[in-house]
Amino acid sequence: MFDKSPASPVQARPAVQRRGIERRKAILDAAETLLGEQGYEAATLKAIGERAGIPIASMYHYFADRYQVDAELLRRHANALDALTSAALDNSEVRTLRDAADAIINPPLGYFRQHKSCTELWFAGRHAMLDEIMRAYDTAQAERLRRFLVERDLITADTPQLVLRLAFEVGNRLFDVAFRRSPDGDEATIAEARRMVTAYLETYAPQGPGPRA
Repeated sequence: MFDKSPASPVQARPAVQRRGIERRKAILDAAETLLGEQGYEAATLKAIGERAGIPIASMYHYFADRYQVDAELLRRHANALDALTSAALDNSEVRTLRDAADAIINPPLGYFRQHKSCTELWFAGRHAMLDEIMRAYDTAQAERLRRFLVERDLITADTPQLVLRLAFEVGNRLFDVAFRRSPDGDEATIAEARRMVTAYLETYAPQGPGPRA
């Protein structure tokens, strides 16, 4: 005869945890799809739940509001961007400041073009949690780029981190313009971003012999 006694708490917990993980992933995937198809304003918590097949009452077990969904999805995108940028900077072909500007610009440009949900969160999302994630990302990338450029003797060792932080700020604003002008990022605006960032960093390049842009 089969034992029909209920599963013990120890046995039940892993199944509950798995279901929770699966539901959180379903919510994030639904949010990404909605953001890509209909834009930021359409991706409400109710709409996300409907797309994921999860009742709105149950949604609150996983996310308190749509901003927490946005933040978790943006962290996922930021991690992917970080890996792409790291790989680009590891490329030994980066020998000039223009190469470095391309290594910083090309990964997010390609990623934004493939992930419209990321551009919606990055540029259309206006919430403190999203701003905090983007500021942290830019600060980390600026410090990484500063160390990289100093090691390659492309900028002077005493170049303040503020310089690289401002370069990222300028790049972000121009990316915003580029993706407002075209869903794929206006090429003319991106070209100007490359010129502006490169020209700005050139003012901190070592004088005399050595690699130059």
